[in-house]
Amino acid sequence: MKRWTKIVLVFVVLIVAAAGSIPLFVNANTFRPGIENQLTTALGRAVKVGDLHVSLFSGGLVAKDLSIADDPDFSAAPFLTAKEVRIGVALRPLIFARQINLRSLQIESPRINLIRAMNGAWNVSSIGRRATSGGTGTGISKASEAELSNLSVDRIVIEDGCAVVSSPAHVNPLVYEHVNLRARAFSLTSQFWFDLNAELPAHGALNISGHIGPIDRDDATNSPADAQISARNVDPIVLGLFDRNGGLSLVADIDMHAASDGQTLTTNGMVHIQNLKLRKDAAALKPVDFTYSGTHRWKENSGQIEEATATIGHAVIHMTGTYQLPALNLKLAGQHLPIAEIQPVMTAAAIRLPDGSVLKGGTLSINLSVTGPAKSLAITGPLELDNSRLVGFDISSHIHGIAALSGLKAGDTTDFDRLYVNVRAANAGVLADDIDAVIPEMGELTGSGTVSPAHQLDFNLVAKVASAKGIGRVGVVLLTKLNGSDGSSGNASGVPMHVTGTPDDPYITADIGGVVHKKIKSFASIFSKK
Repeated sequence: MKRWTKIVLVFVVLIVAAAGSIPLFVNANTFRPGIENQLTTALGRAVKVGDLHVSLFSGGLVAKDLSIADDPDFSAAPFLTAKEVRIGVALRPLIFARQINLRSLQIESPRINLIRAMNGAWNVSSIGRRATSGGTGTGISKASEAELSNLSVDRIVIEDGCAVVSSPAHVNPLVYEHVNLRARAFSLTSQFWFDLNAELPAHGALNISGHIGPIDRDDATNSPADAQISARNVDPIVLGLFDRNGGLSLVADIDMHAASDGQTLTTNGMVHIQNLKLRKDAAALKPVDFTYSGTHRWKENSGQIEEATATIGHAVIHMTGTYQLPALNLKLAGQHLPIAEIQPVMTAAAIRLPDGSVLKGGTLSINLSVTGPAKSLAITGPLELDNSRLVGFDISSHIHGIAALSGLKAGDTTDFDRLYVNVRAANAGVLADDIDAVIPEMGELTGSGTVSPAHQLDFNLVAKVASAKGIGRVGVVLLTKLNGSDGSSGNASGVPMHVTGTPDDPYITADIGGVVHKKIKSFASIFSKK
């Protein structure tokens, strides 16, 4: 028994010694031209591999350097560089038959340069490109087509890479750290599985997993794909999707399914939006959950939102529309939205209330259009507020001059039976027309006005006494009489009112000059007749 044990141990030692001595007798660099040729043929890009040595522990070859050339139409610098690449090959054919059967590639800490041209084309588009009609150029030679059809790699891995994205939309390139990619059963001519994750700028994270292929040999970016996408803490401004100087900004978490036939991308999913701004005002205080389905056309960089719903608490806003980035053409509609739910996001739509005041109770209905490029969005359409109260704002303290004769009681609450206004909000300010407000203490107010980018008010309103109640009615009747009407519904011209100041501190006066001027003209007419 001891004898056989010794024999087995000696045999094991000999095997290990023989295996360990293989790197001493195999010059791995003799395989370098073959490996470079296989990779160059597959990618349609010149591939250079550094010093090679056999590694029994990794089951193949290890190269100290790797360089893959870029499309010369984009850059003379390499598309990919790496300090180390592990090349999995079948060792027996390699050692005894000098054959290279590629099984896997593991690229350690590569730098990948992604470039987008002015016409929207990417430098990855030409990877694996077919030969031109003449068999020359950057494409793969026709003689290599059959070889490529049989090319298959069991596993491709990129570990801890760095992707640098350059495009006309970015003054400075965007850098994506900790890029990791795994692909199984890779082939140019069939579908294969992949999983990609990366760290986004501003502490974001991205994961994409699914299937892609077969690779489009004329434009790799047109390859069909089906994937599940998850992204966290996505900032479109940092990513260069929105203009930093524009009004639209947000931070989002995204979970979506995406399928592409190479020309059109069909997606559906959910987006959780925080810090939403539609203009340069304060961000919404409450998150918005956004579910949607839509299509995007790669070549035109445009698409359609077919069905989308924004949910804020129990309030639901529906959205449809189209876009051709960076321009939007969207419709937002919501009926009888509870003020308690919608108020935290009203600031995102440039609806600014007097400092410290809030709306309580009632509902808001909207039917808005959002159009234009992100940096200069225009928001237009009607808003209607019903049965609500503005709490924390004493309107009587902001009425001056003759208007103070209205006799409004001091208090920090103003009731609105109804407020209808047609708005147009843009970078140049807010235009409000067709105003029709019913405030019980003051009556019915109609008119129009503007809010400048510096938040300066300039509104011309007319107060009609018909719907005024209580002591406030006395002052309004007096001013209405001075203005030459009886204050009855239908024929009353009402009291002209002028609102200036800011939303935080409005200054409300009667149009004294108009009333006095009208009376002087009336007296002059009487005396001239005499």
